[in-house]
Amino acid sequence: MPRPHGFTYEQRSDLSVVITHLGRAASTLRGGRAEKFLAEVESGDAQLVMARWTGAYKFGNERTARNHPRNRR
Repeated sequence: MPRPHGFTYEQRSDLSVVITHLGRAASTLRGGRAEKFLAEVESGDAQLVMARWTGAYKFGNERTARNHPRNRR
């Protein structure tokens, strides 16, 4: 599975955090969620953390789902 890339975040003056992916807004976090995100992004791999918080990451079951009989054509 390729590593996530292209994520950036911006902390705004109203204490919200906007996460973008390849220049497009992916998520906006406010309040406690923004604080948790900032703490986590500073302590780990920032790209992976942002991908996880936006839901834009692979779960590992895509290949299995593609091979399921109802998904074959």
